[in-house]
Amino acid sequence: MGKEVTSYWIDSSDKDYQVMIDLFEKGHYTWSLFIGHLVLEKLLKAIYSQKVAKKPPLIHDLLRLAEKSNLDLDEGKKDILDTVTTFNIQARYDDYKLEFHNKCTKNFSEMWISHITELRKWMKDNHLHLL
Repeated sequence: MGKEVTSYWIDSSDKDYQVMIDLFEKGHYTWSLFIGHLVLEKLLKAIYSQKVAKKPPLIHDLLRLAEKSNLDLDEGKKDILDTVTTFNIQARYDDYKLEFHNKCTKNFSEMWISHITELRKWMKDNHLHLL
């Protein structure tokens, strides 16, 4: 649909991926997972811009974005997208921040970064055909 638009979303996602890793390594687990949400959101918007329409929808729900992008997801991937979507809300809004902060131990964050990394690779390898 729009090669430049798709490239923009991929490049932005790749930069955010490095920020996610850097934040994790510095012990900023909550913000690392928040950025992890952006990593996947931007890749889904790249897929949408490549497969469906140039301008992706202005939504942040990862499962809805995946469905609108016509991705065929198994239940495991759906669950990951649903959970990672909550990181966007829980890191952002005061009522959830403390609870989320307490949940984001090093082990919890490491596990979810691993899920984000695997899903990112799957999306890039199987659903983005660029240049």
